[in-house]
Amino acid sequence: MALLEVKNLHTSYGAIKAIRGISFSVEEGEIVTLIGANGAGKTTTLNSIVGLVRPSAGEIWFNGENVTNLDPADKVKRGMVLAPEGRQVFPDLSVETNLKLGAYTSPKNKVFEGLEQAYSLFPVLSERRTQLAGTLSGGEQQMLAVARALMTFPKLLMLDEPSLGLAPIIVANIFDLIKKINSMGTTILLVEQNARMALSISHRGYVIETGRIVLTDTGENLANNEKVKEAYLGGL
Repeated sequence: MALLEVKNLHTSYGAIKAIRGISFSVEEGEIVTLIGANGAGKTTTLNSIVGLVRPSAGEIWFNGENVTNLDPADKVKRGMVLAPEGRQVFPDLSVETNLKLGAYTSPKNKVFEGLEQAYSLFPVLSERRTQLAGTLSGGEQQMLAVARALMTFPKLLMLDEPSLGLAPIIVANIFDLIKKINSMGTTILLVEQNARMALSISHRGYVIETGRIVLTDTGENLANNEKVKEAYLGGL
């Protein structure tokens, strides 16, 4: 049984059909990447899974339970969490307060454990714990967004464009951290414009075009697929 199963999912914004019958799965322990052009439906897929937008049809199964119509908070309690595109930290609050807000569904005794984990994975956040989040660099804000998502000790961590707008050396650090988080037992569903880097760390991937999945394979095979190279990897 897959940890996450998305079955024939449709999501619309008014008359615009953003997702048109997507079906895919994520096995426990995997890193799975969704790649595709801007506007293909990748972010809408994540937002539909976590409940930020309501699908018009289809089902979402998580850990053997149909969670399609649950509220986002209920999905977080079950172990599903999203670090959204654009980081969306609370700029006027401290790093530590941002982290604690990520644990709003957790028992109090887990908050301290979550902070310890965050500061162990991201030492720079420990150094900045009293600093306002809005004064952090872009890379530090991205680390904070990921660390905040991890405060609930999720079974499934969904990451939307974690490398967006970051310098190449910071991007490499972020992807190293994603691999480390996965090695610690967290399953990861990744949406990422840097398809080459994403596929290099992924067990499997799905290619989305205009709201439909058109190709799936291992990360390595997709990275070596001529059509994928031409469309998403700069033809290299």
